[in-house]
Amino acid sequence: MGELKPKKVSDSAVNDHIYKVFPNDLNSYDTVFGGLVMATLDRVALVVAERHSGRTCVTASVDALHFLVPAKRGDILIFKGAINRVWRTSMEVGLKVLSQHYSTGELKHICSAYFTFVAMDESGQSVEVPGIIPETSLEKRRYEEAEIRRNRRKQEKEEKLIRREKWKSL
Repeated sequence: MGELKPKKVSDSAVNDHIYKVFPNDLNSYDTVFGGLVMATLDRVALVVAERHSGRTCVTASVDALHFLVPAKRGDILIFKGAINRVWRTSMEVGLKVLSQHYSTGELKHICSAYFTFVAMDESGQSVEVPGIIPETSLEKRRYEEAEIRRNRRKQEKEEKLIRREKWKSL
């Protein structure tokens, strides 16, 4: 296969996926159901990964997701996502969710997350993806920090595999 041409971060970014919070989106405390936010994050991240790779992608991991403040009935959720870094077959997508009050316009940072996706071919095998060209200082910082997170994810995975093997032998 020929050399893949690197792409700019902006080529695949999602800047403002909007979701209006309705009563059926709420939990028992009248705040947005966290599972709805997580599922939407996964879908937005998938769009970013597939736009970048031009391939079908699957979620490989999600870093810890912490809700900072709740979104409430009537709020507008704004989802943003972009590729932070690409390795051979995997990509880290950084995401941020804001809530906007419909009448005051006040914005609140709801949560952020990092999703890792792997690009797949038609037979379900991982395939190489184009590199990324970080242009802005923010994109460059995210690019560097992504390597640190990747190393942490790899270490955590190894530790979990070791624990699993220990449990099997009990």
